Formats: sequence, structure tokens, C-alpha cells
Amino acid sequence: MLSKEDSRRLAQLERQLRREDPDFCDRMSAGGRPVRRRMPVSLIAVAVAVWVAALILAVSGWWIAAGIAAGCATVIVASLAYRNRRPQRHRRPRPQPLPPAW
Repeated sequence: MLSKEDSRRLAQLERQLRREDPDFCDRMSAGGRPVRRRMPVSLIAVAVAVWVAALILAVSGWWIAAGIAAGCATVIVASLAYRNRRPQRHRRPRPQPLPPAW
């Protein structure tokens, strides 16, 4: 276990390395391969069950409850889509040296 001073120094070195060589940090953090997250099957099953419940509520005449249930299922699917979208690499532009002031 590192002391507070050592932890602070290590964090400072990591920040400096990220600032100086972000490509290297990207390669080391992902192991050279893109990280793929699996879709959680349980949330998909919950969304399907809620949509089925909304359909049953709509058929039985409870329109407000059906609308609320359908809205909840839509929020679940939207959160799944947002969580599993492909990550885009946002690179900060490297600072350009200033031209000499003549």
C-alpha cells in the first residue's frame, strides 16, 4: 500500500503521461483491443415483460396505465441503447507551439 505522498506522486505521473502521450495510454488501458460490453439479457427481458404488460393493460381498457408502462419500457430500451453504443474516440488537439514574436 502506498503512502499518501506516494499516491499523490503516482497520480501526478499518470496525469503527466496522459498529457504527453495519450495514444500510449489508450493502448495500455484497453490492452490494444477495443473493450466490448455485452448487452444485459435481464434488462431486455424486463423491457419485453413491461411491453407485454402494457399491451394487456391497453386491451383491458386501462389506457393511462398502459401508456405509463410503455413509457417505462421505452426508457429501459433507450438506456440500453445509450449504454451499448460504440464509444467514439475524442482526442484533444495537441497544443501547437506559439510562433516567435518578432
